[in-house]
Amino acid sequence: QAILVRLKSDLFQLFQAMVEGKLRDVHVKWSDQSSACVVLASAGYPGPYKTGVAISGLDGVEANNVIQVFHAGTTKSEAGDFWTAGGRVLGITATGETLERALASCYSAIQKLNWEGMQYRRDIGQFNEASKASSSEFKF
Repeated sequence: QAILVRLKSDLFQLFQAMVEGKLRDVHVKWSDQSSACVVLASAGYPGPYKTGVAISGLDGVEANNVIQVFHAGTTKSEAGDFWTAGGRVLGITATGETLERALASCYSAIQKLNWEGMQYRRDIGQFNEASKASSSEFKF
């Protein structure tokens, strides 16, 4: 989720090229922006978790060119309300000029959401100097 929002190329064309065996002929374009995703989970996850809990605030999180809300473990009632239906419920994904700005957008959007037992990590993207040094050895 955090990577796909940076894709500037047409995803359908990439899939079509894969099907036709022509992917090597396609130049994939990516945004230079940073991106982050914070997963909102049900109480108890990754162990046994409760489902059928009403989710509030989704109407206050507008999907736009910065924020995307990915539904993973949700269900929608006939009345149009969303309810939890899994352990990993929502993925709040954002882009920004820096990782810090992308994360700030994620956590700002999360403040608008709520359900009983909602949990999420607050340390996404937080590295200490030792982990930065070792992770810089990998080039993507």
